[in-house]
Amino acid sequence: QVQLVESGGGLVQAGDSLRLSCVASGDGFPFLIMGWFRQAPGKEREFVARLTGRGTYKYYADSVKGRFTISRDNAKNTVFLQMDSLKAEDTAVYYCAAAGSTGSSSPESYMYWGQGTQVTVSS
Repeated sequence: QVQLVESGGGLVQAGDSLRLSCVASGDGFPFLIMGWFRQAPGKEREFVARLTGRGTYKYYADSVKGRFTISRDNAKNTVFLQMDSLKAEDTAVYYCAAAGSTGSSSPESYMYWGQGTQVTVSS
């Protein structure tokens, strides 16, 4: 029902910044918990960040705290992930996900997923 499209990935050097965007189609975006996950080759999908419908509450994985910032613009049905001080270990495919009120750090709690966007950080 909800379509998500990520963009903004690319190749950067360690210490650089990158901003990912995720545009959602369909109704109800302001009511959705939005999350960002990432997955590196051979590894399981891991939680990166999430925020509530109005963006009031934000949650981050310990590995990205202080470096990444999640935000949303409900008027544009868009969620962002600002990534600063990127490290080589941040390299992964980043996925945007949407959930109802039960969204958490677990991938299983999200109903909708984007196609992913590749982020590669060279050291």
